[in-house]
Amino acid sequence: MSKSQIIFDIELDKEHVPEKITWQASDNPQGDEAAETKAVSISLWDQKEKHSLRIDLWSKDMPVDEMKTFYIECIAGLGDSVKRSTNDTEMAQQIHDFCSQLVEYVKKTNK
Repeated sequence: MSKSQIIFDIELDKEHVPEKITWQASDNPQGDEAAETKAVSISLWDQKEKHSLRIDLWSKDMPVDEMKTFYIECIAGLGDSVKRSTNDTEMAQQIHDFCSQLVEYVKKTNK
């Protein structure tokens, strides 16, 4: 059996707010070097409790408009995952339709 590891390093300021987030993956074809990111969102399924757990972190210098785009793309990615994992194309389409509505909302509110 092979293993893969993903590592996140979070540098915090004195108020424990993320200043810098880096990540690396053991099987990354780009190499072993850590890459910087401004946000990370991880969802886990708790099999015992039958609910999800979430870890959401973002650096304090991430612009709000980029944060909104990040979350819209996370939601859209969930739609893709639903389609691949369950073959439920209707649910996937509803998620993508919702993302389209969010894109229009962000465009309208950014004017």
